[in-house]
Amino acid sequence: MDDLLPCATRAEPSRAPFFSSPPSGTSMPRPAVNVAVRAARAAGQIILRHMNRLESLAVVEKQQLDFVSEVDRMAEAEIIRELKRAYPAHAVLAEESGAIGKSKNTWVIDPLDGTHNYLRGFPHFSVSIALLEHGDPIVAVVFDPLRGELFTASKGDGAFVNDRRMRVGKREGLAGALLATGFPYRQRAHLDAQIGMTRALLGEAEDIRRTGSAALDIAYVAAGRIDGFYEIGLKPWDMAAGVLLVREAGGRYSDFVGREGMPDSGNLLAGNIKVVDAMVKVIAPELTPALAR
Repeated sequence: MDDLLPCATRAEPSRAPFFSSPPSGTSMPRPAVNVAVRAARAAGQIILRHMNRLESLAVVEKQQLDFVSEVDRMAEAEIIRELKRAYPAHAVLAEESGAIGKSKNTWVIDPLDGTHNYLRGFPHFSVSIALLEHGDPIVAVVFDPLRGELFTASKGDGAFVNDRRMRVGKREGLAGALLATGFPYRQRAHLDAQIGMTRALLGEAEDIRRTGSAALDIAYVAAGRIDGFYEIGLKPWDMAAGVLLVREAGGRYSDFVGREGMPDSGNLLAGNIKVVDAMVKVIAPELTPALAR
């Protein structure tokens, strides 16, 4: 555990919480959480600072419908700088920079989850940072810079939004459930199957949202705002922080056939235990062999 203590610490400036007063049941964050929070806030400042000049940002299409802006790159560089200052021996896996170094401890970073939203001025995006130890998430931070909402968790210590403890919803199944999903540009080959899954879930649930930021969607599951989440082909930086938030908020995550853990396929379900079990059952007839792997 010594290698999770930062090399140096600095006083974090005082900030007013989103909620007027922190309730009981809060927990002191671990040092690595504080470092990740500082990095996420620094990235958030960059993201907000450039919102008034979106039309002049340099934007590159990495592949079809997959865009990256100079803001993504600047925010990611700032996050890596903050993390490496505290933990120089840790590895990094970042959306834009790729894999940097090798270690049992790896920081997984999405500097701007919801780039498409951001570039259009659609006010829903986030910063996502997770620390994995031997591939298992142990620290999570998802930051919504527009709303000032900070979702945090560390393994075994619970999950919080601006210091207020979170719990997943208490839904007994899909009846009355509000779900969230995404239709990723990289996975259009599975579009027919996902439409089938969506149709089947809408036959049971109350409604489905598609917001454009998987990290925030999964954080909302942890906060009980959304009852369940499903998406095809997520990358580690899309889900690494969110799944720990859900687990520490008393929920469950799995692949589409119910296998526990963060799926290598990126085909993710998240919610409370009963909602995830119900989703597995409902989508089963719609799964292709590729999605059931």
